[in-house]
Amino acid sequence: MIDTPNTARASGTKKRTRIQQANEERILDAGLELFSSFGFRGATIDQIAEKAGMSKPNLLYYFRRKSDIYTAVLIRTLEMWLEPMEQINVAGDPKTELQAYVSRKIGFSKNYPEASRLFMNEILQGAPLMKETLEVRVKSIADKKAEVLRAWAAQHKLANIDPYHVIFMIWAMTQHYADFEVQIRAIIPDRADDREQFFQEAGEAVSEVLLHGLLPR
Repeated sequence: MIDTPNTARASGTKKRTRIQQANEERILDAGLELFSSFGFRGATIDQIAEKAGMSKPNLLYYFRRKSDIYTAVLIRTLEMWLEPMEQINVAGDPKTELQAYVSRKIGFSKNYPEASRLFMNEILQGAPLMKETLEVRVKSIADKKAEVLRAWAAQHKLANIDPYHVIFMIWAMTQHYADFEVQIRAIIPDRADDREQFFQEAGEAVSEVLLHGLLPR
């Protein structure tokens, strides 16, 4: 599991109330907005507290350091991405399972583009805060789902393609729509303005290309 950030709450009671959970989410939402706008160095604890609508001492009850908020924002994003990947079921139909995964990943790019771009920046910097998480938790899930793809290939339900490259392609194709949104809007501004229609078309296009290459023909 991912290490828990150094928080005052974590060192106290283990079971959080609904109010505590809601307050943490407010802090993380505020942190995401400010880190996305000003970077880790540019955002301050005072700004995050103000954006979250709470006092600085109250914020520090939940997160003792700015780096704890930053790490928690990244972990929340990662867990959001990993949850639908964990749901890929070897007993299911490959087309249905992969279409559902692509659809949810595209949905995250539509609804949480700032989180995706913040995570990308962490990776581009060499993942100083997330490297261990990538090497342990993310690798573990990727290994398990690679075995699912291998099993489908052995049953002749999928083409025999290296499963890790398939996983990387899905990540690249879906997260592109968040990480490179500025470039997309520069090329097709009129189409990109209708976000619902645009992301529906994007999901369909990614699924079509991916499954055309993977499903037996």
